[in-house]
Order: sequence, then structure tokens, then C-alpha cells
Amino acid sequence: MALDKVAYWCDVMPEDPPYTHNIVKLSTDCGLSKLMSDEQNAFIDSMMPLNIEARYPEYKEKLLKHLSPEYCETILTNTIALQQWIKEQLSK
Repeated sequence: MALDKVAYWCDVMPEDPPYTHNIVKLSTDCGLSKLMSDEQNAFIDSMMPLNIEARYPEYKEKLLKHLSPEYCETILTNTIALQQWIKEQLSK
């Protein structure tokens, strides 16, 4: 998902995107979040803790308990839909 935000950034911004895994910051700083629905922005917000927690070993056990098969399916479905929507926004 972060790669699609970087693609959007590169499509609309004159400078290179910052080196960050903060998908909320990327989408806000390039203006993408203004185009996104409330549901899309809420989804991005909900993904940030997963992104951060997955990077630190002490959180992995806690994260694994939180990620049920059903929740993972929801994340995947929402990610695919958002990815497709971002691709549609390129060069509009």
C-alpha cells in the first residue's frame, strides 16, 4: 500500500517522497488524503499501528494474537480496493 502512495506522490509532487513508512503522512503531505473518503482515511489510520508494531520484535506476539484470519481477510480486501482506487487517481 505504501508503494501506491509513493506512486501517487511522484505523480503529483515535484520533489521525491520522504523516506518514511508513515502512510498517513505520505497521503496527507501529497494531498491524497483530501481525495480519499472518510472510510479510506479511517482504514489508513487503522493500518498505522500494524505497520509500526510489526517492525519491533517485542510487539510481534501481541500483533499475531490480534490478527485473526477474518481480520486479515478484511485488511487484504480493503488494501486491494484502496490500491486500485489510488491507481485510478494517477494522472487525473
